[in-house]
Amino acid sequence: MLRLEQLALRRGPDILIRDADVTLHAGWKVGLTGRNGCGKSSLLTLLSGELEADRGHYQRPADWRIASMAQEVPGLSQPAIEYVLDGNIRLRASEQALADAEARQDGEAIARAHAALESINAWALPAQAATVLAGLGFAEGVQRQPVASFSGGWRMRLNLARVLLSDADLLLLDEPTNHLDLDAVLWLQDYLSQFRGTLVLISHDRDFLDAVVGHVLHIEQQKLTLYTGNYSAFERLRAAHLARQDSEYRKQVAQAEHLKKFIARFKAKASKARQAQSRVKALEKLELIAPAHVADGFRFTFPPPAKLPDPMLDLEGVSCGYRNEDGAATILRDVQLSIRPESRIGLLGPNGAGKSTLIRTLAGQLAPLGGRYTVGPELVIGYFHQQQVDALPQDALPFTLMQQAQPKWEESRVRSELGRFGFHGDDVFAPVGRFSGGEKSRLALALLVQQAPALLLLDEPANHLDLDMREALTLALQAFEGAVVLVSHDRHLLETTVDELVLVAGGSVASFDGDLEDYARWLRERHKAAQKPAEAADSAPRHDARAKRQEAAQRRTALRPYRQAVEKQENALATCSAKLTELEQALADETLYQPQHKNRLAELITNQGRLRQQHEDIEDALLAAMEALETAEQALLQDQESPVR
Repeated sequence: MLRLEQLALRRGPDILIRDADVTLHAGWKVGLTGRNGCGKSSLLTLLSGELEADRGHYQRPADWRIASMAQEVPGLSQPAIEYVLDGNIRLRASEQALADAEARQDGEAIARAHAALESINAWALPAQAATVLAGLGFAEGVQRQPVASFSGGWRMRLNLARVLLSDADLLLLDEPTNHLDLDAVLWLQDYLSQFRGTLVLISHDRDFLDAVVGHVLHIEQQKLTLYTGNYSAFERLRAAHLARQDSEYRKQVAQAEHLKKFIARFKAKASKARQAQSRVKALEKLELIAPAHVADGFRFTFPPPAKLPDPMLDLEGVSCGYRNEDGAATILRDVQLSIRPESRIGLLGPNGAGKSTLIRTLAGQLAPLGGRYTVGPELVIGYFHQQQVDALPQDALPFTLMQQAQPKWEESRVRSELGRFGFHGDDVFAPVGRFSGGEKSRLALALLVQQAPALLLLDEPANHLDLDMREALTLALQAFEGAVVLVSHDRHLLETTVDELVLVAGGSVASFDGDLEDYARWLRERHKAAQKPAEAADSAPRHDARAKRQEAAQRRTALRPYRQAVEKQENALATCSAKLTELEQALADETLYQPQHKNRLAELITNQGRLRQQHEDIEDALLAAMEALETAEQALLQDQESPVR
């Protein structure tokens, strides 16, 4: 397990986390959440062992293998698949041991090296690496290309693949979906759901978190709070907690005001001096709960379009692609698409199928290679894409860029508009080159809004945006009066802003009859169909793989009672917490404290005491069940690793 005890963490002079007491058990999948800058990445670095706590203790099993994503990949000449295999330290160490033993012609050492390779199923790892790379969008034909041949975003995918192949006990992932498309996100979601180790994950994709994590560790006001359940459950529990906190705060403020009035009235009177002094001490000891303050998130809207031509864009038999010195490269053929003022279209399709090519054609960035392409009169198109964000002038200032977009605005209005996108104070005069990816995306959106577009063409607009900004974008798109064409790997954004799905695949564009769950099933079936020929070609017996599957099945069977016991207590804890939350919300009703309701109040207080005790008992039982599971897992692992006698 991972244990934080009275832990404090700083970044320079700023306190990020104070007095943290948290236990994360083996096998848990934990989402790490909190506002940008609160210390999520710093805490992840501490968990990896690369950063020391400023105070307190951090404990983890000494023999755990830890893997986390590097932020940069050098331009290596090494083949991509070999770079990914390097992530498995035990594989490379065993291969090196074998090479050294063979060079020495040491038969005993050769046998030990072969045994070590056999124990990690080394012969299957290249195929596993190829599967991981395929899931992240690398076609078989490019997996042996040098790392240097890939762009920055694809190199980050290589880093992710390397981590997934590391066979780690503790996996630490910081925004792993940022450079992925929807297909790869769905594949990664399935992969992590089956991961048997411990996972701590930072992500701003709420649907991804919902599908993967079973606990949420939230950083707020320098405190760490652990919630049981996925991200949606966390949001509900936190909302209830904030409501209770606000009620308690108001009660304590009233109590403090009463004490102050008593002190002011009687402190000067000798007969009341002792009582007044006791009230002063009581006031000093009274620790007011911090107000239930949720900082205002980002809020913005798109201005009403001046013109809404109908249709806005009309494509009949259009071919989309690229022209170069060697001629034309057609990606999509016979595209039939009409975009009207009420259109809300989400583009789906496998990686490389042509979604960005289509959206660039719609934006006028690529000329059609054939067919009829009609643009409505006076149509204003707002186009957002990652390359546009990266192309922001590095030495420009947000204030200057906004002034150029709105030359008639006074300074106060320019500042106010930038403030809606999170740029305050001196930030408006900071060079763009100093900004993070999220800040650049926010600035690009701020400038896009000034165009007052009638048609929004958005290619992965949520990349690098945190949950607050994604929610603001969602609300802005819902209120937008024009048409939207959206490509995004954020399913929540898609589900809440579009009402028509279009599939781009196999060189064609067609309406998709279904929802995002249907699309996920379509992808899985497509992937299975692609795997069948390869499986048929490889007909060699796989005794080692079969034995490993049987061993895994036996392990699952042996541990099933322990896992069921943990699940039973977790469900009981969730039920008890919900009842306790409901009861405490009832107790927050001020009318309940009037004399005519004293019987009802007494009943609620009695039930509250009973539920709190029940909650503590269930927590103790859950901890005992988790420790029993961990002990059983370790015992089983030792049995499997012990030599046959």
